[in-house]
Amino acid sequence: MNETMVTAVGNVATQPVYRELASGASARFRLAVTSRYWDREKNAWTDGHTNFFTVWANRQLAMNVGTSLSVGDPVMVQGRLKVRTEVRESQNRTSADIDAVAIGHDLTRGTSAFKRTNRAEVPTTSPQTEPNWEITAGDSADPASQEQREPVAVT
Repeated sequence: MNETMVTAVGNVATQPVYRELASGASARFRLAVTSRYWDREKNAWTDGHTNFFTVWANRQLAMNVGTSLSVGDPVMVQGRLKVRTEVRESQNRTSADIDAVAIGHDLTRGTSAFKRTNRAEVPTTSPQTEPNWEITAGDSADPASQEQREPVAVT
């Protein structure tokens, strides 16, 4: 099967919309992906063009998107690229959608807490309090020294 698989790194641009359909759970949100490049004249990083994708998630992934993501979150999305062209009001419009296979927070730009979900859980709109694995000043980068962490409640 010839499908175009992509990995996009960007920010959640719209609040995810979760729906329970006859075929199962579905969620969608817009993803903003901005390229960055080094400008030698300014001697600084500069933002390039921003592309927007509509990300679609189904079943358990949709349920987890509904409870885990909010506007502004840095995420990585992997999935099938679908480019659609349609005619609206006598004009051709092209959109790029990603049928997501995997979505996760981009940990190069922050931390995240992970919690396994049961299939019966339904997403809520309120943020949930999850444990935050706090790193203290005495910790080193050695993973062996970080094995015994105590969760700290985020308020």
